[in-house]
Amino acid sequence: MQKEKISSISQTNQKPKIELPDKTLVGVKPSEPIELEKEKIPTPTGWRMIVLPFRMDEKTAGGVLVTETTLERQQVASQCGLVLAMGPQCYNDKERYPEGPWCKVNDWVVFARYAGSRIQIEGGEIRLLNDDEILATVKDPKSLIHAY
Repeated sequence: MQKEKISSISQTNQKPKIELPDKTLVGVKPSEPIELEKEKIPTPTGWRMIVLPFRMDEKTAGGVLVTETTLERQQVASQCGLVLAMGPQCYNDKERYPEGPWCKVNDWVVFARYAGSRIQIEGGEIRLLNDDEILATVKDPKSLIHAY
């Protein structure tokens, strides 16, 4: 199981970028130096979880480059995200979740558009969701249409 990393550009004024499980950096060229900034992600408490909203590719299948503003708006409006961390009480209520957890760390999940709290950190936006706000899991977030 691969761990999530938040990476930043060392010794520059650029925003840090978020590294996805497949090790591709969103918005960072491979030649740019990076450093680990995982400690910037808050630790969820109780039944809450931290979800990183999906961010589309910078280039469409047809080769059109997408602007940074469009990428940021799409990420804010995204209803799909990657579970980065879970609080100690997530899915522990056996009466509410008799079949066990609905998701785990490193799963792509679907949630309601306005669910949870939006939190800005260096490197982007994350969502703080309750365990019962997860609607579904998906294998590949690119298979969903991400409209904003």
